[in-house]
Amino acid sequence: MNRISNVITALSVTLFIAVMLVLTLISAVTGDKHGDTGKVSKLSRIISLIDGSMGEKLTKGFADSFSGRIDWVAIDAKTESALCESIVNGVYIGDSRLIAADNTGSTVSEECAHSILSYAHGYDGAVCLVAVPGSAGVYSELLPEYMDSHTQKQLIDRFYELLDTGVRRIDAYNRLKMLSDNYVYYRSDNKWTSYGAYCVYRTVIQKLGFQPLSYDKYSIEHASDSYCGDLYSRTQYMRCSPDLLDIYTYDGDTEVTGCTLHENDGTVTECPLYNREALRSDNLYALYPGVGHPMINIRTSNANGRKLLVIGDDFAASFVPFLLQHYSEVTVIYPEHTTGPLSSYINNGEYERTLFLFGIDSLCGGNILEGLLDEYTKGD
Repeated sequence: MNRISNVITALSVTLFIAVMLVLTLISAVTGDKHGDTGKVSKLSRIISLIDGSMGEKLTKGFADSFSGRIDWVAIDAKTESALCESIVNGVYIGDSRLIAADNTGSTVSEECAHSILSYAHGYDGAVCLVAVPGSAGVYSELLPEYMDSHTQKQLIDRFYELLDTGVRRIDAYNRLKMLSDNYVYYRSDNKWTSYGAYCVYRTVIQKLGFQPLSYDKYSIEHASDSYCGDLYSRTQYMRCSPDLLDIYTYDGDTEVTGCTLHENDGTVTECPLYNREALRSDNLYALYPGVGHPMINIRTSNANGRKLLVIGDDFAASFVPFLLQHYSEVTVIYPEHTTGPLSSYINNGEYERTLFLFGIDSLCGGNILEGLLDEYTKGD
């Protein structure tokens, strides 16, 4: 019965598309009042729709022209799924999850690796790096074979090869791959869940010189059960269930005593560790520490005097809370949001160790650390 319904849906939307093509053709030939350039543009669009991947071309050709773009993307996703086409806007639609499928041509950034090396050589403390696969790396077996030309495991290995012994490289891939049957990645986003972050924390914290904390000592709060991530936004695929945003609280003696957000203009404001106001906004993921800001400094009641500097992307945001039982102070820098050199935010000489933690996608293409670490690469 579901198959019949899908076929009817596909035929109905195909008819709708055909009508839109005819109307667009008539408009291009007879009704454009903006001159020949507009006619050529519309006719070119029609030709491109005929020549190539129907689903992708239709989305790119028509979606931006409709006032109800979100509705159109949702229709496109449903139609392509009904017609057995599984990719919409670079996202693979699986039976139970969405997976980013547009990174097969990625190459790691040698400039980014060089920035980390230069920082390590000019820094008195220890430097560690965790390159985290996206969901496409952990669930690669769900993707069509032709998308496997550059797997995320290969990209991570290649980036690690660009570094020397001055940077301690920590494996996250194998741990996550081994636990892929668990809820370690969101269904609607490319990032790991808080549980996925905890699983990797157990490995990372040992490399940092501590024993990991037991999972059964955490209380878990489901702060939201309606998180729809970036992959959902790109497809509007309504059959993908929303995700949980979890807050892990450890039952121990160490407590957070203060948090401050630091902006690029020098403004410093007190803030809670978790931004619950974000749960009433369009960006639910901003619940996690410092998301959307260049820097957050977190102080705890731990009296060991040890300080850790974390430089990372959104993967780091849900990871950092697991570190807090071990340090008296943790500072997180998000290079995506910084506009100045590292020295304009902190004195890294106060930190015994620096942890770089990025999704592998952030370490491909351009240098995400450009600007932030330029002062360490000058003269190289």
